Amino acid sequence: MEAENPMSIDVFADYGLRRIINLAGIETVHGAAAVPPDIVRAVGDILPQYVEMNDLQSVACAEIMATTGAEAGFITNCAAAGIALCTAATMTGLDPCMVEQLPDTTGMKSRVVLQKGHEVHFGAGVSQMIRLVGAHPVEIGTATSAALFQLRGALTPEVAAAVYVVSHHTVQHGMIPLVDFTAACHEFDIPVIVDAAAEYDWPGLLRQGADLIVFSAQKALLGPTAGIVAGRHDLVRACYHQEYGIGRAMKAGKESIVGAIAAMRRWRALPVADGSMVRLERAEIALAGIPGLSTRRQRDPTGNPFTRLELHVDPALAGRDAWALAAELAAGTPKIALRALHADLGYLLLDLRPVSDADLDIALAAIRRCCALPSHVDPVAARMRRGDRATAQYRSWPRPMRAVP
Repeated sequence: MEAENPMSIDVFADYGLRRIINLAGIETVHGAAAVPPDIVRAVGDILPQYVEMNDLQSVACAEIMATTGAEAGFITNCAAAGIALCTAATMTGLDPCMVEQLPDTTGMKSRVVLQKGHEVHFGAGVSQMIRLVGAHPVEIGTATSAALFQLRGALTPEVAAAVYVVSHHTVQHGMIPLVDFTAACHEFDIPVIVDAAAEYDWPGLLRQGADLIVFSAQKALLGPTAGIVAGRHDLVRACYHQEYGIGRAMKAGKESIVGAIAAMRRWRALPVADGSMVRLERAEIALAGIPGLSTRRQRDPTGNPFTRLELHVDPALAGRDAWALAAELAAGTPKIALRALHADLGYLLLDLRPVSDADLDIALAAIRRCCALPSHVDPVAARMRRGDRATAQYRSWPRPMRAVP
């Protein structure tokens, strides 16, 4: 699916912002999705209007049901908030006194079970979203292995819920399959919350027994930033009740809800297919023959219908390692953003879904130009880990920027 940019470049000029050519994927750090014009128009139509928010959420509920096959659904401000609200819902149910009591969980079931290999960092830790509402995460297994006996042993009467994470960030082997995980939890009448922020097959997750699923409006759907919760009617209602309590800090605005509705309608109208394959083939041809670089296709590890391109870097021939290449491209104007999660394994990832053909040509030319010159980055600084880099950016914020007239 070709990304379109309905925003004038004057926004960048007016604010003194640097343009980004995004080959890293649809990530929050780069502003999430490039939202298609029809969704932008829907958001623009609601912004100048007043609306009854409960009615708007009821419309969203119907749209979520049509999109996922769930019994109900609602919109919150992001998928991370959705994890917290789903956790809260399993502890309070529809009791407004308990809703007001959180994050004090006195008198409530408050343990939440998850596999250790699913305790991943997506910008924050999954378990921190659980702890936000006063719950206590209980990890089972080891980083690369979990078993059903460990899960069943952890499902004590104090457990309110179990969380299962479907993501390329998680360990992709040795974990309990979702269908077995949900079956074991249901033996103990414990609901399962599935964090599926960037995933596509929402009906499939529900068919495998998920009681609540959480996904992002701004990832596969290409909508504005919002979190979509779908699942059992009683549990979704309990999630929405949290807006009377801790969920008040996580509520979605009318623009996010309408944007998510428009994105879901667009999704149902369009076939789900890998529209980036032509660009992937162009990238393979353009990068062939560059000393020290080689490519390999990588299907999405959780089975979503798209393919990324691995860009392997041989430091002896390329004159820099994968970390340094990513840093050099990110330092340019425009910034060329590649996914560097696997740079310590010697390769970068190119996600060609969110990039236009014109921007892809600019990015490929930048890679060729960069590799034709000696490296100019500090190799130690280039290898700064993601968490350390984020911490450094927060410490140095705000950056001096041009004053807005």
